[in-house]
Amino acid sequence: MKRNLRMLASAAALAGLAVAAPGIAGASERGWWHDHGQPSHVVFVQNDNLSGNQVVAYDRASDGSLSIAGTYATGGLGGQLNGSVADHLASQGGLAYDARHRVLLAVNAGSNTISVFSVRGDDLTLRQVLPSQGTFPSSITVSGDLAYVLNATNGGSIAGFRFDDGKLHAIAGSVRPLGLTTPTDASQFTHTPGQVAFSPDGSQLLVTTKATTSSIDVFSVRHDGRASWTPTVTALAGTVPFALTFDASGNAVVVEAAGNVATFSLHADGSLGSIASVATNQKASCWITGAGSSFFVSNAGSATVSSYTDAGSGALTGGATTPTDKGTVDASATPDGAFLYVQAGVDGIVNEFAVGLGGALSPVGSVTVPGGAGGEGIVAL
Repeated sequence: MKRNLRMLASAAALAGLAVAAPGIAGASERGWWHDHGQPSHVVFVQNDNLSGNQVVAYDRASDGSLSIAGTYATGGLGGQLNGSVADHLASQGGLAYDARHRVLLAVNAGSNTISVFSVRGDDLTLRQVLPSQGTFPSSITVSGDLAYVLNATNGGSIAGFRFDDGKLHAIAGSVRPLGLTTPTDASQFTHTPGQVAFSPDGSQLLVTTKATTSSIDVFSVRHDGRASWTPTVTALAGTVPFALTFDASGNAVVVEAAGNVATFSLHADGSLGSIASVATNQKASCWITGAGSSFFVSNAGSATVSSYTDAGSGALTGGATTPTDKGTVDASATPDGAFLYVQAGVDGIVNEFAVGLGGALSPVGSVTVPGGAGGEGIVAL
């Protein structure tokens, strides 16, 4: 009954959007994100379904196991890049939680939109559906009042948005083309940008280009929320930088599909300084997430997760490699670092792990995401 009520509420929200201005919630929604406390013990998973994208909410038990709480339509369509199998978006960060405004942001790659949900526990309410200002949005990041989306095709671009007056608004003049070549054959999966991410202080935006140019582009973010016209480009020939996160010192921790985890210092001018590199010895190492001093790399071709520990000053120490279901892709750890949830995209499964000392992983169980084969985007709270 509880789930049915949630689904009716989501449908009612969609109906409300149909009578409001396109992509804009009604005026009565002003300040809606301040009406409730922060959610906890919840995991949200995006299924990227091609016939209708959805976010599936799971309640997290004290042992880390998940139980489905509700399924919510994003009001958009999932998308699939040519050549992709386990991860249709071929990206990291298709779903993002903004703690400051208590909203969940989802990309709808098949309809070139982004969705904004307000979050209350495991309940989601769809508030807005906005154009992504480009084609095939695949990754989204937030910092302060700003959000930036990565559009992966037609040369790639980033576009900025700002929270203001109870809504998310596109920032005029914020679209920045990446100038990449987007193929149309099966290599599209490897030759599109992989992620957009704010630096820890929000002053810079980093974009990984994967095999297109094998570079990391860094844009500075101005006071008006717009990114610099051109990025500072650090070429990493042959490494295929796919996804990244940051360590406690603000160093970028980058997973390279060629089979390495590398750390870089991020400078004020946008340049990156190489610190260290560790081989994964796994196939298709493409996604990375952190939990305290531990980092976890998803290896899609090996169906494993590799653990690494921050040894200080940007150095990493390799740990154990743990099996998952087929097609290991995006992952998210709980804020306290106690549990890790990993998407296995081939069959649309989320593997559940308890995190021990030194990042050691102990299997808890797994859940199958409805319509989730090939899905990407997961947030653990």
